[in-house]
Amino acid sequence: MPARGLIGFRTEFLTETRGTGLLHHVFDRYEPWHGELRTRPTGSLVADRRGPVTAFALFNLQERGTLFVGPGTEVYEGMIVGENSRGEDMDVNSDQGEEADEHALVDRRRAGAARAAPMLSLEQALEFCRADECVEVTPASVRLRKVVLDRTARGRAAARAKTAAG
Repeated sequence: MPARGLIGFRTEFLTETRGTGLLHHVFDRYEPWHGELRTRPTGSLVADRRGPVTAFALFNLQERGTLFVGPGTEVYEGMIVGENSRGEDMDVNSDQGEEADEHALVDRRRAGAARAAPMLSLEQALEFCRADECVEVTPASVRLRKVVLDRTARGRAAARAKTAAG
């Protein structure tokens, strides 16, 4: 197995062995390129505007997939806020605070529906990345984002890539 194929394998391995497995690897030799490795079958939830994330928006987004941010987190256009359960990327509004029905949100909190967002480690972030995504590392956090932040420019780049490939 190539060393690039081990990125993210540790997480999967520990999950499969319920934390009891031991993992060790040793470099053997260089070999010619054997092609692409499989990537994740899911898409990304991408913020479509700048601003703080609201609890109401997160409550509505958690049905779409796994979230990487919590309430109050400052996001910007092009920042990845979660993993879409479907294969394609989805631009989402993460600050629906002003139009939110606060009474309905309080009722949902009482029902125990609010969940804390998981913090990504550097290894998990690198495992998640596709070719059009990158990892931002700051002293305070590890964030994922699209290489092209602007939603319209991202759409144009995807259309150009699709016509060039097919």
